[in-house]
Amino acid sequence: MTEKPWLAHYPPEIPHTLTYPSMPVQEYLTKAYEKYPQKVAIHFMGKELSYEELYQSSMKFANYLQKIGIKKGDRVSIMLPNCPQAVISFYGILYAGGVVVMTNPLYTEREIAYQMKDSGARAIISLDILFPRISKVIKETDLENVIITGIKDYLTFPKNLVYPFIQKKQYGMTVKVEHRGVNHLFTEIMKTSQPFVVETPFDFEEDLALLQYTGGTTGSPKGVMLTHKNIISNATMCDNWLYKCKKGEETIMGIIPLFHVYGLTTVLILSVMLGNKMVLLPKFDPETALKTINKQKPTLFPGAPTLYIGLMNHPDIAKYDLSSIEACLSGSAPLPAEVQEKFEKLTGGKLVEGYGLTETSPVSHSNLVWGERKKGSIGFPYPDTDCKIFQTGTTDPVPNGEIGEIAIKGPQVMKGYWNKPEETAATIVDGWLLTGDLGYMDDEGNFFIVDRKKDMIIAGGFNIYPREIEEVLYEHEAIQECVVAGIPDPYRGETVKAYIVLKEGYTVTEEELDTHCRENLASFKVPRIYEFRKELPKTAVGKILRRSLVDEEVSKQNEAIPS
Repeated sequence: MTEKPWLAHYPPEIPHTLTYPSMPVQEYLTKAYEKYPQKVAIHFMGKELSYEELYQSSMKFANYLQKIGIKKGDRVSIMLPNCPQAVISFYGILYAGGVVVMTNPLYTEREIAYQMKDSGARAIISLDILFPRISKVIKETDLENVIITGIKDYLTFPKNLVYPFIQKKQYGMTVKVEHRGVNHLFTEIMKTSQPFVVETPFDFEEDLALLQYTGGTTGSPKGVMLTHKNIISNATMCDNWLYKCKKGEETIMGIIPLFHVYGLTTVLILSVMLGNKMVLLPKFDPETALKTINKQKPTLFPGAPTLYIGLMNHPDIAKYDLSSIEACLSGSAPLPAEVQEKFEKLTGGKLVEGYGLTETSPVSHSNLVWGERKKGSIGFPYPDTDCKIFQTGTTDPVPNGEIGEIAIKGPQVMKGYWNKPEETAATIVDGWLLTGDLGYMDDEGNFFIVDRKKDMIIAGGFNIYPREIEEVLYEHEAIQECVVAGIPDPYRGETVKAYIVLKEGYTVTEEELDTHCRENLASFKVPRIYEFRKELPKTAVGKILRRSLVDEEVSKQNEAIPS
């Protein structure tokens, strides 16, 4: 068996091995500022920041963090949608010597409390409209400082005056932040702080840049420890894979959330690394996205299948010019071939599927953007990335074409799970990251996924873990048994379905269960479908057969398709 057969199919422009500069992630912003001070770094709903402004703002934020006591290695959470403050905070935390903890702004109090307690975060930067959620759980955590900002803070006139009224209409609330010694206003920091920091000692191999939480089939989310080396290695790999792109000349569309590690690497970090412009949108709205693409002319568009599907299905898509798009790397979920073909026809650019995990910073594989690709494949491993298919439960390789567990080795593989040495040891064995995903490799080195992690649901690009939802459902007094599964969905890839057995003498409606779940789970985790049953299929030892329910659903959907 040839070692790394994929290397023979690399185009000459992609090196087999790369050189990674031993410097902290934030140093790329310093270099971009020095080289392109007046170039636009961020476009946000009409507002633009140059690299000089981004650098100065990040240094001011870092200075403020150090003044309030943030030291090297302290965790600081960012709970923001895509906006300039998210980028400023990210680099500011790193300049201050801290570790970034990205937090999904859709999280409920329960989820915020867990992540803050587990990470030990000492400060959090969040939107004004999210402040009530944080205030309800702050006493359960180590949070000492809450820094508040608003979307309007980085809007141009008159949008900044109109937005509070839109916010009040959308959310039914106007937020007034009370100063209790722990709350700080982002706008005031930018006015009063100085762009100077006290430099801290730095270890490229060992120092954490990011604590990125990912779900787990065993229950509670785990903090993935990503070092400066991990992140710089992966961004450098992405840069070399996109070898036709010109430094300082590209515009990157930033719709995919920056709080997701894929958006963080391919939009926030890669843009600054190359001195490009990032165009940020705080949420995905197809019409707004189409208008922005039409006007801003992005050349690179990292995303997920649901984003591309949402744009293609817009009734007025013919009105917009998408021809500026040259390359799209699709991640987070399998990319249907028909979506790929239709989007490429619309834009004239290339849309290719990649693969990775939070644990790999995140990209490990991709189809060639400019070259041959195999239908249904996740492509080749990146430079300096080794990948093997092991017999499940072992580290014994299987022959080409045989299905086994995908295992990855490379400089982008995480340091481990935060405060979980046993789970780290079970996941990284002899330097190999055991992904839990099943797949195979063909003779040319193309890799194929045949099944995702056993129970994980991937809906709209979000990783959703059934056990977490089941635990919330079991808290309802009417539920005797439940199981949650991902069933096929043409738009989201999969959708969340809950199968429920009620206690004798109890009744509950779908609406009541929906309300219960929304109080305890982020909206993307809430079941879309509820089915009430008298019993659930089980093994002889009483384990609920989740897979048989999914197979049953697939059979029903197939029967419904006209022959």
